[in-house]
Amino acid sequence: MSLNKKSVDDINVKGLRVLCRCDFNVPLKDGKITDENRLVAALPTIKKLIADGGKVILCSHLGKVKTEEDKKTKTLAPVAVRLSELLGQEVKFVADPEVVGPNARAAVEAMKDGEVILLENTRFRPEETKNGEAFSKDLASICDVFVNDAFGTAHRAHCSNVGVAQLVDTAVVGYLMQKEIDFLGNAVENPVRPFVAILGGAKVADKLNVISNLLEKCDTLIIGGGMAYTFLKAKGYEIGLSLVDDSKIDYCKEMMEKAEKLGKKLLLPVDAVTIKDFPNPIDAPVEVEVYDADKMPADREGCDIGPKTQALFADAVKTAKTVVWNGPMGVFENPTLAAGTIAVAKALADTDATTIIGGGDSAAAVNQLGFGDKMTHISTGGGASLEFLEGKELPGVAAANDR
Repeated sequence: MSLNKKSVDDINVKGLRVLCRCDFNVPLKDGKITDENRLVAALPTIKKLIADGGKVILCSHLGKVKTEEDKKTKTLAPVAVRLSELLGQEVKFVADPEVVGPNARAAVEAMKDGEVILLENTRFRPEETKNGEAFSKDLASICDVFVNDAFGTAHRAHCSNVGVAQLVDTAVVGYLMQKEIDFLGNAVENPVRPFVAILGGAKVADKLNVISNLLEKCDTLIIGGGMAYTFLKAKGYEIGLSLVDDSKIDYCKEMMEKAEKLGKKLLLPVDAVTIKDFPNPIDAPVEVEVYDADKMPADREGCDIGPKTQALFADAVKTAKTVVWNGPMGVFENPTLAAGTIAVAKALADTDATTIIGGGDSAAAVNQLGFGDKMTHISTGGGASLEFLEGKELPGVAAANDR
């Protein structure tokens, strides 16, 4: 996949109608936005388009829209209100059940240069997620230029990111997309070495292709989190009641052999923090005991990496020039079982390497633990960043014009 895409800096939008696909899929509670990180992340691109004199038409999805009831709770109206405050100018919300219906067309027609409108949730149109031609054509009919700044949906081919891009002559990426391509894409395709990749999270199955792809690209692959126990079982260790995917044991053996053959370091936990019973609620107090990875009792469950492993993983990061991290080291939602994830976050915060956090739980963990501002780049896409790390072509990136 070509990662050299035209961006908003390569075009002149003065007097043109610019459809900008953003990621405004924000959490709402009683009609109020509870986390506005995604809105803030979209501002640089929107401000650039306004400053250049474009007629800026914003669009996004919000949640899943299955029923008529969903349409009442999944409207983007609250986003327009908050965006107006953040931008310091009105973002006119266009309530239109067809998204691009008579209301939207009239609003676009009336726009002056530098004005901003926000269309209704793109998923109000059932064709959106099927990349149906009718909705793609509707979107293309109200714009001269298309800007995609929504990395979170780049791994899906929908009307509002791929369908419309294929019908418009000028389709470019925004600053947020550009940043993701620069950091995530290039870290994997063209890393400054030594390149260390850290994978955590619960399931091996979620990361099969990522493990295999990263083994070929990185110098050291570190595996923690729940998925490490399947690797430890593949080594013949007793893992007690720890999370395991028995159907993937042969796969783990293959990956360990692959690492050896390629001359890559594959680091697994050497000790584990174990518990008797899983906490309920998840942040309830728990009593823990630490065991070496090859001496775990049959009646206990590993839920975090131990102190020896923390030191081993931190040591591997010290000499790195590029580090990509996806997935926590343990049940980080519990303060007692967050020590391993904190240790890795701290090791990344203390290094001079380019540090890239691959979205999802690891992004949440780094932000919650207060290390967000110490990282070079925190990805805004969970599924999209995983597919980038797998080496897959992302339809939303591929659809933009090449330089």
